[in-house]
Amino acid sequence: MPHPMPDIANTSASSVHHTLDWVGMSAIEIPLKIATKGLAATVINAKAQAFVNLIDTHAKGIHMSRLFLALDQLSNEPSVTPAQLKTTLDAFISSHDDISDRARLSLSFELPLRRSALLSDNSGWKFYPITLDMQLNQGQLRVEAGVEVTYSSTCPCSAALARQLIQENFKRDFDAENLNFEQVLKWLGTTEGISATPHSQRSVAQTKVLLDAQLGEFDFVAIIDEIEQTLKTPVQTAVKREDEQEFARLNGANLMFCEDAARKVKAALDERADVLDFWVRINHYESLHAHDAVAITTKGLPQGYQP
Repeated sequence: MPHPMPDIANTSASSVHHTLDWVGMSAIEIPLKIATKGLAATVINAKAQAFVNLIDTHAKGIHMSRLFLALDQLSNEPSVTPAQLKTTLDAFISSHDDISDRARLSLSFELPLRRSALLSDNSGWKFYPITLDMQLNQGQLRVEAGVEVTYSSTCPCSAALARQLIQENFKRDFDAENLNFEQVLKWLGTTEGISATPHSQRSVAQTKVLLDAQLGEFDFVAIIDEIEQTLKTPVQTAVKREDEQEFARLNGANLMFCEDAARKVKAALDERADVLDFWVRINHYESLHAHDAVAITTKGLPQGYQP
């Protein structure tokens, strides 16, 4: 008969007696079907972090395999809802009920969304980075979602400087008393006429939102759409020339510093009843400088997110 295998976590005591905030695993690879409002349940490849706290100061450690197995059960669900994630957190705690009373589960993945072109009939896939962080503390559930939206930002300062150069060239090339409409129109279509353009750059709005713990399914698309419609210049997928021209028009009509973008997103999220609190970081990856322009804002609740 084989000898019983040692179980150090159960048979050994810690030599240093302290509690620990979180103990568990990170970078767990797991396929899941996240219940997302308006979308069919499709498999996404997620990276998970699973934790419980350690309140028994004498316990050597937790049973990590119990967290892994509870999490693994989610991969068999036809659609993973917030309620099911709470059940998993409950399982984390119940499997450590003598040494833990809090649990945490974080998921990160990319949400694929089919996006239409601005004017043509083209469309293509965009992948949006999503994070979910759920914590269960004495029966109280906290649900936080993070989304990243990539867009184009055109500098108002460089736009004004470009317009000034165009004005100066116009004054140089035309006689105010003998203006000819056709000549001016042709001139505007040349590189000599439009001799300067404002600089723009790919930019990213990073957002964390605190959600109602009683929600039935996640609505990532609504948050993404809110941000894209607010900023008005989301990056595109497949485009034709008419789409590229419309994109140029939208950039010209929505000049923005990082401060402008942060204020717009803050105002939009402030109006959403489903967002209890939020944190926003705007990153403009400048083409003029080798450094980035950044603005950070929060809803401003006394006990809420901090900048």
